[in-house]
Amino acid sequence: MGFRPAGEIERQQHDWGVFAPVTTPREGLQGIVTIEATFLPGGCHEFHRHPGQEEVIYVLEGTIEQWVEEERRTLSAGDAAAIGASAVHATFNDGTAPAKILAILSPAVGEDGYGVEDVSGEEPWSTLRRT
Repeated sequence: MGFRPAGEIERQQHDWGVFAPVTTPREGLQGIVTIEATFLPGGCHEFHRHPGQEEVIYVLEGTIEQWVEEERRTLSAGDAAAIGASAVHATFNDGTAPAKILAILSPAVGEDGYGVEDVSGEEPWSTLRRT
């Protein structure tokens, strides 16, 4: 526990953007995990759920298309989405500029602090954005 200077936070580059776990159980916090994610234009985190975990997504920069279950909203800097435990959700950046979010999940599970179950290939999630 303690301070996390920016240079000590690992930033993982992916084809969709940058994933940066800010706090995980490795840093001593057992009840909460925080993740900064930057979605490049066209980047997304397809429909998924975090079994047994609640999540708050807070938009720091840019604009995202956020889904919570079958409800869609456009969120901009300063907006947030509260996602109930195990609820299906997805984040898309269809804009022309990067979008940055802070995701806060609780309770922390496992060494990484979160569990992910991809449901993007299942109905109704596989066709929801097309309807």
